[in-house]
Amino acid sequence: MKRKTLDLIVGFGLVVLAGLLLVAGLVLTSNANFANDYVKTQLSQQQITFKTADTLTAEERKSACLVQNAGQQLTTGKQAECYANQFIGLHLQTIAGGKTYSQLGDVQTELKAKIAALPKDDPALADLQKQLTDVNAQRETVFKGESLRGMLLTSYGFSEFGAKAGQAALVAYLAAGLLFLLGAAGLIHAIRTPATAGFAVPEPAAKELINA
Repeated sequence: MKRKTLDLIVGFGLVVLAGLLLVAGLVLTSNANFANDYVKTQLSQQQITFKTADTLTAEERKSACLVQNAGQQLTTGKQAECYANQFIGLHLQTIAGGKTYSQLGDVQTELKAKIAALPKDDPALADLQKQLTDVNAQRETVFKGESLRGMLLTSYGFSEFGAKAGQAALVAYLAAGLLFLLGAAGLIHAIRTPATAGFAVPEPAAKELINA
């Protein structure tokens, strides 16, 4: 094979591959921008604002992200993760000893069974009914907290996909630029290479080819 032909094949191949990587980078960038814009729009609509620094409790001040975002509106995935884990998560631990919605359901069922088993004039009935009322209120509060926390963490996860797409796009752009330069160098070399020059031709054969 002639060296010129090989250079042309490799050069064009690298340029085409660079073009494909460029297209992939543009697609990834579009996905990253969509994810970031979507998360920001959805979170902004919730109108959630972090507590100001002077209103943070001693326990809340232990969280670096709550202090850092104090007084700011929640609009990013990172802020959503902070609010979900460090604020909502912290306060959920103070309700019913940190029991989850599902665990409180078991407590609720147990209390209902005890109430149903007692006669209506039993003195213990009033205390059990009060406990059930408290558990009902706690379970409703935990449900709301867990639901909001889950939605915020979903937004955070979506934003992370966007961030990863942005990183992948950067890698694609760099690879495309490198391949384009290599391909262009190959094409330039092909232009400068004599048409009769061979590739990996043994020395004697190469001299005969040039003399011919």
